Amino acid sequence: MLLISRLVTWICLSLLCVVSAHAQGVHVLTVKGAISPASADYLVRGINQAAAAKARLLVIEMDTPGGLDSSMRDIIKAILASPVPVATYVSPQGARAASAGTYILYASHIAAMAPATNLGAATPVELAPSGAGDKPTGKPDKKGENLADAPPPDAKARKAVNDAAAYIRSLAELRGRNADWAERAVREAVSLSAEAALKAKVVDVVAADLADLLKQLDGRKVKLATGEMTGEITLDTAGLSITRVEPDWRSRLLAVIGDPGIAYILLLLGIYGLLYEFSNPGMLFPGVVGGICLLLALFALQMMPVSYAGLALIALGIAFMLAEAFLPSFGALGLGGIIAFVLGSVMLIDTDLPGYGISWALIVPLAATSALFSFAVGGMALRARRRPVLTGGEELPGMEGEALEDIDGEGWARVHGELWRVQSRVPLARGAKIRVTALHGLTLEVEPITPLTPNPSPASGRGERQASLRDVHTTKENDHV
Repeated sequence: MLLISRLVTWICLSLLCVVSAHAQGVHVLTVKGAISPASADYLVRGINQAAAAKARLLVIEMDTPGGLDSSMRDIIKAILASPVPVATYVSPQGARAASAGTYILYASHIAAMAPATNLGAATPVELAPSGAGDKPTGKPDKKGENLADAPPPDAKARKAVNDAAAYIRSLAELRGRNADWAERAVREAVSLSAEAALKAKVVDVVAADLADLLKQLDGRKVKLATGEMTGEITLDTAGLSITRVEPDWRSRLLAVIGDPGIAYILLLLGIYGLLYEFSNPGMLFPGVVGGICLLLALFALQMMPVSYAGLALIALGIAFMLAEAFLPSFGALGLGGIIAFVLGSVMLIDTDLPGYGISWALIVPLAATSALFSFAVGGMALRARRRPVLTGGEELPGMEGEALEDIDGEGWARVHGELWRVQSRVPLARGAKIRVTALHGLTLEVEPITPLTPNPSPASGRGERQASLRDVHTTKENDHV
């Protein structure tokens, strides 16, 4: 009993040590690429896991050109509500935190950057007027006004820019960072290097790597709004274990199908699979695959800024191209379908954000493949209409056969290797070659190809010979008279 109690005590102490070490550790999340629903799901779940594990610090290593506003705001809400201090670290060297990344950096408890990185350019890119990049910014025009300070061209753009500027200013004021530069990053799309951002009090730390970051953060004070440690706390990052949290299967699946190009391909596979199943009921496989692909595509598209007009044009284009295959219109439906398909593909993702949109390198091959498939099916349909019928009752008229018995009105014959009841307006001899002229229910109407005289029976042969002898005798009597 003493041995068992000691063993249980040792196991409990070991578990407590493991839990304590895990609770005092640093969780590290890594984001590379555009801020998307997949990355938002990964970061939000990672923040919740760090809170559940009572981690001392959560570090987000980030390298992003920007992303979706909705995903960015989900991440920021999770950071602001986090009971664990969050340090966003722009790394490795050469990385950036542009657009949405700047907002996330400002929302974090600690803003850090690696050397040779940059942040800024936080203007909503879909609001940038066409041709604006050809004009120099930050230089006075003829009236002495700064072109960068010019207001957006319309009320909708002004509303969006003012909203974004107020949002990032509120984050800057919350964390005690440079709010004026944050607003300029939105209104003028300015950027800063790591060293310049540190001097301008935009970020808190410039660290060479993660170990240097933890070393510099040791003893730094941060304010938490929620959790057990509400208020100002002092970070103790010396000697903490580092746990890197990798994306799970759900996050990886979202990242794959969340790519606009993949979602676009899944959408087309789903539509074509269901159309093939509806046109050929009972195939099952195209319907199953098409249904799965279509549901995955719709799940991915509902997380993106989708233009429903573009989606409708794609469906209309596919319908026109399929209609061309079954209702040949000398190319009118097919050409209209191709135009609608291409326009819908271009309009499908309604944003100019980097990392989003469907490239022409994907649209053109798929449009060409769809058009070739449509015209190929149409050509096969036309050729099939010109061919004679090879199966069914329609193929019987014109076919040849053989009478199996002497037929006087109705009898049996072999046609197409089958026994048929046949009717004939003229008598037919056994073995006579016949041709089918019509089908009446299960009876064929036939006519002879080579008329044959019915074979005489033995009795009729004897009668004919006796008649011939009588004729000869009568002739001789007439000669004698």
